[in-house]
Amino acid sequence: MLKNFKTFQLSVQFYHQCQALHLKHHLKDQLVRASSSVVLNVAEGNAKASLKDKKKFFNIAYASLKECEAILYLSQKPPQALLLHADHIGGCLYKLMH
Repeated sequence: MLKNFKTFQLSVQFYHQCQALHLKHHLKDQLVRASSSVVLNVAEGNAKASLKDKKKFFNIAYASLKECEAILYLSQKPPQALLLHADHIGGCLYKLMH
């Protein structure tokens, strides 16, 4: 159940925080798409039956999260709280992948 899945809930919060940022249009668009990819791949990975499939989707979510972090750094003034939130999600995903 997704409402009890901590990594999913953290990812949803991260997505909403990314949506609220004021960035140049091209960066904002890419950030929203990448952060939604984190949420969606965490949800899809959680729904897979095999461990191999789960890890595949969690790995994709992790890569999308790293893309988000890169976009935040491109913004020149990355919000530290958001970077810490991303780091927390990254740690959760790392555990799910291994």
